[in-house]
Amino acid sequence: MVNGNRRGGKIYLKKDGVLFEAVGEFSYNLGIPKRNSLGGADLETQGYSEEYQENFIEGAIRDSADLDLKAFLSFDNATVTLELSTGKTIVQSNAWYAGDGGVKTKEGEIAFRSVGRKCEVS
Repeated sequence: MVNGNRRGGKIYLKKDGVLFEAVGEFSYNLGIPKRNSLGGADLETQGYSEEYQENFIEGAIRDSADLDLKAFLSFDNATVTLELSTGKTIVQSNAWYAGDGGVKTKEGEIAFRSVGRKCEVS
């Protein structure tokens, strides 16, 4: 159940419905075009232009004995979901692993970054 006052906390990261152990803070971007102001010679703002932004979900997961690391680091055409404590779910479709594959052994952290063809919030 979603608490109406909660703004952060517990999150769930899934790939093709399989739950992974999320670590710490995650970030995401829906890939909505970035707007840049356009100024004129009259020193007034005349409007804006838009530029592409990549959608992504990024954070870290915890390694485990049953995680096939090589397969995980090369996933493609997956559905990735990030479920937030606010009740929102970020859904990437046709997503691929886009991280550098770094693993920190002290606490078994694997850097995670996925990019998809489409990213929506529900």
